[in-house]
Amino acid sequence: MEERLQKILSAAGVCSRRQAEEYLRQGRVLVNGVPAGLGDRADPERDTVTFDGADVVKPEHFTYLMLHKPRGVVTTLSDEKGRPTVAELVADCPARVWPVGRLDWDSEGLLLLTNDGALTHRLLHPSHQVEKEYVVTVHGDVDAALPVLSGPIELDGAALAPAQVRVLGRRRLSIVIHEGKNRQVRRMCALAGLEVARLKRVREGALTLGDLPRGKWRRLTSQEVNALGGG
Repeated sequence: MEERLQKILSAAGVCSRRQAEEYLRQGRVLVNGVPAGLGDRADPERDTVTFDGADVVKPEHFTYLMLHKPRGVVTTLSDEKGRPTVAELVADCPARVWPVGRLDWDSEGLLLLTNDGALTHRLLHPSHQVEKEYVVTVHGDVDAALPVLSGPIELDGAALAPAQVRVLGRRRLSIVIHEGKNRQVRRMCALAGLEVARLKRVREGALTLGDLPRGKWRRLTSQEVNALGGG
């Protein structure tokens, strides 16, 4: 049965569907020896799909990692500017994995990586309403900002789902969101008159960062994978 090449590459653990689109534009994906393009399809049982000359084969087992991403590291597998990447931090993992979503260069905390394309899609798609919790250190008038942060906010012309906001200390907030728009929490804080000094993701869905050291990774347990809907 024919499938979109982005789905085939993702299911094989080559990359995420979004990254697959870029690889297709670059001409790095061939179907039966012919360069493929966006929108092309193939039958994994009948056609030979290759990426950079290597056959694309679905992994026998999926891999699921949690990384404590430090600040100053970009959430990509490679970076044209030569900056440190999350791929370098998990280079000792034998499986090829990609990040699920993003954490900005100047943000830190929980980042999931996997080669499970279906789970990646589930966690990133807004319809599934996966909660993400951030601990944010801010400058500004917190009391005045609270009604704005927890009320209706619009970004990029779209209304956001209401955030859950708790005060953890004089300058520290817990902010729980469902979407994953670019620099969403920082932009929300700016609209509320706050400047973000530090931002750390501490939870995604049922998973918490816990005491995982900064810059280190661990495999998810089977119970954690099941809680996310993977496996």
